[in-house]
Amino acid sequence: MAELAQLARTIRGAAFRARRVAPDRRYMAFLSYSHQDTAIADWLHEALEEFRVPPRLIGKLTEHGPVPKRLAPIFRDRQELAAASDLTEEIEEAIAGSRFLVVLCSPAAARSKWIDKEIACFKRLHREDRILAAIIDGAPFASDDPDCAAEECFPSALRVHFDRRGKPTAQRAEPIAADLREQGDGRKMGLLKLAAGMIGVGLDDLAQREAQRRHRRLYAITAASVLGMLFTSGLAYTAIDARDQARDQRREAEGLIGFMLGDLRQKLEPVGRLDVLDAVGSRALAYFEKQDKSQLSDEALAQQWKALTLMGEIATQRGDMDGALRRYREAYAGTAEALRRHADDPDRMFDHAQSVFYIGTIAMNRGQVDDAAKRFSEYRRLAERMMAKQPDNPKYQLEGVYSAINLGNVEVRQARYAEAAQTFRASVAATDRLTSAEPANLDYRKLQMEALAFYAQALDGAGQLDLAIQQRERQLSLLAPYLAVDRPDAALEEKAMIANRQLAHYRFRRGDTALALSHAEAAVGIGRRLVALEPSNTEWATQSSSALLDQAQIMLRSGKLAEARVATDEGCGIADGLIARDPTVVAWRDAGLSCLRVKAELAANGGSKGEALALANQVLAGVRSVDSSSDPFAVAQAQKLVGDMLYRTGDRAGAVGAWKAGLAAWPKGIAETPVQMAARGELLRGIGERAEGSRIAAELAAKGYRRSLSNRASI
Repeated sequence: MAELAQLARTIRGAAFRARRVAPDRRYMAFLSYSHQDTAIADWLHEALEEFRVPPRLIGKLTEHGPVPKRLAPIFRDRQELAAASDLTEEIEEAIAGSRFLVVLCSPAAARSKWIDKEIACFKRLHREDRILAAIIDGAPFASDDPDCAAEECFPSALRVHFDRRGKPTAQRAEPIAADLREQGDGRKMGLLKLAAGMIGVGLDDLAQREAQRRHRRLYAITAASVLGMLFTSGLAYTAIDARDQARDQRREAEGLIGFMLGDLRQKLEPVGRLDVLDAVGSRALAYFEKQDKSQLSDEALAQQWKALTLMGEIATQRGDMDGALRRYREAYAGTAEALRRHADDPDRMFDHAQSVFYIGTIAMNRGQVDDAAKRFSEYRRLAERMMAKQPDNPKYQLEGVYSAINLGNVEVRQARYAEAAQTFRASVAATDRLTSAEPANLDYRKLQMEALAFYAQALDGAGQLDLAIQQRERQLSLLAPYLAVDRPDAALEEKAMIANRQLAHYRFRRGDTALALSHAEAAVGIGRRLVALEPSNTEWATQSSSALLDQAQIMLRSGKLAEARVATDEGCGIADGLIARDPTVVAWRDAGLSCLRVKAELAANGGSKGEALALANQVLAGVRSVDSSSDPFAVAQAQKLVGDMLYRTGDRAGAVGAWKAGLAAWPKGIAETPVQMAARGELLRGIGERAEGSRIAAELAAKGYRRSLSNRASI
């Protein structure tokens, strides 16, 4: 809940790994085989697609997820891609969209470079235990003996372990294998072994089904003599079967949601795999869309809400704000109905509070501060009701912290920095108590880090630079142990990126240029790693773009023009892609304007003064074209930029005119941050009011702000 104010909170190796597989390209398994083994491949493909999972197992949760009804569809590269224009790309997409890889193993397969590449590709994208070998000829690991190498049936990529970066190692792999030959498992038992491996159950569970089938054939002989009696019984059985199917569907959907929101989410979110969560969530929601909402039970309403909010979070991270808002509003309607049914139930209050929060977050991200304030006030009232019902419940006490943080964020947006600092200081104290009581509780620790981040932001706005630096440095020290592990939590890496971004700003304005550049480089490095991990995560892309543009800005102030130009190009490229998705998102629009500002200064420093002025005018036009309520200083600061560029072209009179326009547009009665104060002081000095401008500079210097991030001069 407390992710809102961290600058829009802000969940693979090969290039194709980043592409999202279309729904019609998703397969239960990819069947890889040699042309010489086509006959048995035909049989296995048909047998797997026609395989029916026993009803008693359907929906059961296993390590591979809920047990499906069928194993279809099975992808066959030779059969299904005969007309493909780009065979390699299509195969890679199919492998990326397949849960398992089934390899028909024979000496012919072991000699096939094509099969070897398919196995290597699958290992780069998926877990090795998702590869199932089906031996049809030859012998595994026969190549260990040079005299028997021709009998090897395992392709080379199947015989070696790949590390987590998708690279082959010297360690031998031991693939899961079934022997389809008569002297081995035989086709029937081999098929059952493959099916058991794909659905994650024991072989005995499926073998029992085969025994039951044999018994049913015997019973059929006897049943023929009592056919008339069974006719009426059959009608009853049909009704019972329909009831059981409906019950099984409900259990499957509820099992999917429980698994999705539990084990699956915990495993996938730290590594940024949104695509799998998206697929499972869509399947769960498809079930609910077929139901009569008025007939949903309380439990079903709760499950539907959980699925909707998760899908809304995924849509938000992918930049689909309209889609996210639609999901959140659906969730809101469901939790409102549940709360209407049980008005005094704190659990229903909790669920509804989350729906309120998500809608408020979208409003905040779009700069609709007043609407966000209303939502967060409603959230706060619900939290207070929860705490009043169960004062000792830590879950509801946390809601009190979250709701306070959200209101503090609104205070920051409304330039009430001193009040926000008090709000966040209380939140830090509350989280300190929680973590002291349970030091190993990671959720409490994450909330403590968030509270410190928000507190630093408010302190900076209130002009308390040294205290702001202390909070961010404390946040990084708390993060350090979690980032030192082999595979750190991606969400915690994002927090470290934001903390380093802010410390780069703070340190530069403090006059510590070397430290500022170090923090900027750290933020950029984390941003690049996260974007490479999940290119479709727009929150990480936003932060990465901002980190690069921040770095470019500090480099410019430090005289590193060539390095600044490289960082600018990279940051602007990311920002342009985000704006193309949805220009209404404030963070993305602001990243685009930051790009133009840095480009204007680069052009001015490079002697292209006309280009610099044109870019500055684009910034001014951009801020004038949108609602200024999210940043009432935007127009005035854009006028200042135009004046600064005019001054560099030698047009002193034009510059003074633009600076005066900036002062005229300067908002009255709104508290200024130190950055805004510095800009106003420079405007005043520019039009000749040097005494007042110098007074502002001296006031800021006394607070520790010794340098300005403006394109003009130091404070």
